Amino acid sequence: MAQTNTKKSTDYIVPLYMNGLRGRMLKMPMPKNKKREILLIYGHHATIERLYGLAELLNDYGAVTMPDLPGFGGMDSFYKIGERPTLDDLADYLAAFVKLRYRGRRFTLAALSFGFLVATRMLQKHPDIAKKVDLLVSFVGFTRYDEFTFSRPRYWFYRSLATVFSRKLPSIFFHNIVLHPVIIRTFYRRTHNAKHKFNNLDQEERKRITDFEVHLWRCNDARTHMYTSLVMLTADNCGVKVDVPVVHLSVKTDNYFDNNIVEQHMQVVFSSYKPIAVNIHGHNISVVATKQQSEPLVPAKLRAILRKHP
Repeated sequence: MAQTNTKKSTDYIVPLYMNGLRGRMLKMPMPKNKKREILLIYGHHATIERLYGLAELLNDYGAVTMPDLPGFGGMDSFYKIGERPTLDDLADYLAAFVKLRYRGRRFTLAALSFGFLVATRMLQKHPDIAKKVDLLVSFVGFTRYDEFTFSRPRYWFYRSLATVFSRKLPSIFFHNIVLHPVIIRTFYRRTHNAKHKFNNLDQEERKRITDFEVHLWRCNDARTHMYTSLVMLTADNCGVKVDVPVVHLSVKTDNYFDNNIVEQHMQVVFSSYKPIAVNIHGHNISVVATKQQSEPLVPAKLRAILRKHP
């Protein structure tokens, strides 16, 4: 049988141990004749595997590192060490990782959705790190809770749900009963989010997405998920200016955010703002996207920016 040189995510994943917490990190080497270092932070309902296709694309332009954050991607949660996954604590954890990984080196910071919220707070709290960032790339990121397009009843329903299940005993019930694989497979397709994801997909693709959704819900810490859901629904990163240029990739059909309000807030927070529209359906790419399927998230305008020497 002919051998293939195609690399899988497992070929680049290494253990990550920080602050008494065990997780993983994706480390993709620097390609030939490139100098850019790229730190990629994934979003709220994700893993390294979910964003591997995007990491492969970015790896064409530089070395890519993508770490887990506490409670995400199967990593130990802050609750293990008696802390809560507040936005400030997640930002400080990311700052500690950056100081270990990029000591004395400049880098490009790319973050998706909730990951962008954490990355922004890190830059606001740690100006010394902001000075090392040559470019900030927002993949459908946001800065404040009122950028969500939820109706008022839906917003308060999500917020109430997150408040209840971010507590210890309710979160145990949520993980063991509500998030049981049988329950997810039975009811997920009926949820508001699934209706967006399943639109125009065949039965086989719907099954693949549902299977991976089961994995995402089971491997991520349920209490962290609900607490950080509450963080997103109350967050405000508009109070501190960041002297870093941002390139923001937005989706016209985003089912979560009002792009006009997102743009206004980013112009307030960052030293310069460059918008790039991407052509995908909904808020994000497929739940498990290959390199080719991730291409819409790295359009020609962003590629041209990344080709320049940092």
